[in-house]
Amino acid sequence: MRYISIFTALFLLMITTLSFGQSSSFSVSGSIYDNETNETIPFAYIHLEELNRTAVSNIDGEFEIKNIPSGTYTLTTHRIGYRTQSKAIELLSENLKLDIRLNISVLSSEAIEVVGKGNELTGSGLEHASKNIFGSDLRRNLGSTLSETLSNLPGFDQRSNGAAPGRPVIRGLGDERVMILQDGINSGDVSSQSADHSVTIDPVSATEIEIARGPAALAYGSNAIGGVINVVKNQVQTTLPSHLTGTLSINGQTVNSGLSSALNLAFPVRSFAVQADINGRYGLNTETPRGEIGNSYYETTNDAIGVSWIRPWGYAGISTSLYFSNYGIPPDPNGHPNGVDIELRKYQYDARSEVLLNNDLLKLIEMDISFKDYNHKEIEGENSEGDPVVGTEFDLLTTNFNLRAKHNKFGFLNSGSFGISGEFEDYTVDGAGTPPSNNFELGAYIIEETDISELHLEVGARLDYSHASTNERGLFYGIGARSGSIDSTIYKNRSFSALSGSISAIYDLGGGFSIGSTILRSFRAPSLEELYSEGPHLASYSFEIGNPDLDPERAWAKEIFIGFQSNKINTSAALFHNGFDNYLYARNTGKTNIQRADLLNYQFVGTEAELYGVESSAEFQLTNTIVFDVSASYTIGKQDTTDQNGNNKGTRPLPQIPPFKAQSSIKYAKDGLEIGTRFKYAARQDRTGEFENPTDSYFLTDLFAQYRINGEKLLHTISVNVNNLLNEEYYNHLSRIKDLRPEPGRNFTVLYRIYF
Repeated sequence: MRYISIFTALFLLMITTLSFGQSSSFSVSGSIYDNETNETIPFAYIHLEELNRTAVSNIDGEFEIKNIPSGTYTLTTHRIGYRTQSKAIELLSENLKLDIRLNISVLSSEAIEVVGKGNELTGSGLEHASKNIFGSDLRRNLGSTLSETLSNLPGFDQRSNGAAPGRPVIRGLGDERVMILQDGINSGDVSSQSADHSVTIDPVSATEIEIARGPAALAYGSNAIGGVINVVKNQVQTTLPSHLTGTLSINGQTVNSGLSSALNLAFPVRSFAVQADINGRYGLNTETPRGEIGNSYYETTNDAIGVSWIRPWGYAGISTSLYFSNYGIPPDPNGHPNGVDIELRKYQYDARSEVLLNNDLLKLIEMDISFKDYNHKEIEGENSEGDPVVGTEFDLLTTNFNLRAKHNKFGFLNSGSFGISGEFEDYTVDGAGTPPSNNFELGAYIIEETDISELHLEVGARLDYSHASTNERGLFYGIGARSGSIDSTIYKNRSFSALSGSISAIYDLGGGFSIGSTILRSFRAPSLEELYSEGPHLASYSFEIGNPDLDPERAWAKEIFIGFQSNKINTSAALFHNGFDNYLYARNTGKTNIQRADLLNYQFVGTEAELYGVESSAEFQLTNTIVFDVSASYTIGKQDTTDQNGNNKGTRPLPQIPPFKAQSSIKYAKDGLEIGTRFKYAARQDRTGEFENPTDSYFLTDLFAQYRINGEKLLHTISVNVNNLLNEEYYNHLSRIKDLRPEPGRNFTVLYRIYF
């Protein structure tokens, strides 16, 4: 009730700010046309970048976006089979009506055509997103988890532990170092804590997925050195739809007899916009070239409904969602020979509002409040009476609050934003010895951008305060859980504060070439798990020991990138280096636990470390119908081995670092048909951490095909993929079960989606 009271009070405070809003705003409307045939284009996705306003063109190709304050914006239009277009628009004193003409393209959605003045390319929901995945790319790569959906991008991998629990890894960085959001709000789960915990965001109903780095990421936290992943679903609509729109998707796969479906609806009711999402998926045990992976099933549903009140001063809306999932962790003879079953549920309540302001300095104020009630049980078998035995149960209550203001052009600054954010976590783990604990975080940030001739600059700074507390000692306090010089049974409250910052510069060299660099100073306070964990965790085959004396994690991230874009070629390459003053991770000590001889001690420690590497991608339109692309990524991670006494000076590889990976594909596209093949290669990974085994190289072949049918009132798309066509036996170096079982074998998938 305390959290509900806080939630209600903050939402009422948000509504009271409406009295400061202006009484009028502007709109953008128009029609979308094929530039060659002059026919209208239905089901185009139109997005006003800076405000996260979206619309979908109707069957006649018409669209309208309302509730826009005066200013300059970037209007982006995307449609399957056409080149994505960005256009700078100005709204100063009256509504704007446009005719937008799109050019047919067989290149991927990364090929963006800039029309008119301005060359700023940004992403929906997150400003200056470095990558957007939607349309045909999203359907071709759509997997059963978010990490599987992103794993084909250069620099992306997935940490896994069976079919259901997968989490994205970017340039060797994962867990707490990669923030996962839905519509800009923290997911509120414990997926970053352990490899057996799944992400509670389903990609099947996503409109698009965005990845942001650099200054823009500071609006969401100072710890996202790996990046920010935002799954866009628009559960609280920001503008009033002109008609009923939505999608219906059905997806099936053979490797585990899996099936998923999703229905998304958005429609107006007077001045209210309603958004409803219903989806579910299930899969049986996964097949591999060496047989079935036992206990790798999953059953999941993720449903939501949101209502927005759209007015000339802005909007105010609420949404509620639930996430239910039952899934299995495969057996391990050294930890749980029969496997572990996990029952997960999450209830989420969100409220958000935007108020347009009537002054020369501030453009608008945004506020969102979110409350998540998360629970999952790890069932380790049955007792003599046939009742389930719960080994560990996780309860997490999370309250988030964000308040942000965006300003107009001010002096030499083109635009910018500043705000505050807060988070409160109430965390309980039953059955593992970890004491109940709380964590409070408060942050304030400012992000600004400007243009100096051909140079685009972005600068951001963030100040954070974090306080972790517990009032109890762990279950094993009396007998001790000592590891070396660290005694996790001595608990204490900890407070941390720090300033983080980032600067990014992009220079337009002309002729389609651009070059840039980003520098980020990150800060991450130790998580509650890293500070206070104590006890057996069978689902991850470990006895986890926290360290209440940990220092915060600080790092410098540096990156240099270059790109070239033309009508027929898109290329990019980046060199990166991440240097950690204090890299926090759970170190496998190689020692059996004194209380559980069947488990090894995993001790949370901090050490100096660095990760560096390169990633590149290129796409070439060879003919009017044939496209070839290639990408590669390579990350090296190493840590300092000097002990507390100054001995054993040197370095060793960090654990769980992906090997060199490359992939290429060739695609034929014409008149709504795409068909092609993809080749993937991963080198042998023998740069292994302590007590970590190497994995061999592998080469995979995939096939894919897509076809779209334009009906009178519907757009039909059909996607067929064959992954691991030759049924190769291979091992993912980031899998927690790689020493026991290979990755999935040959898999046929079919996705049918209707747009209306």
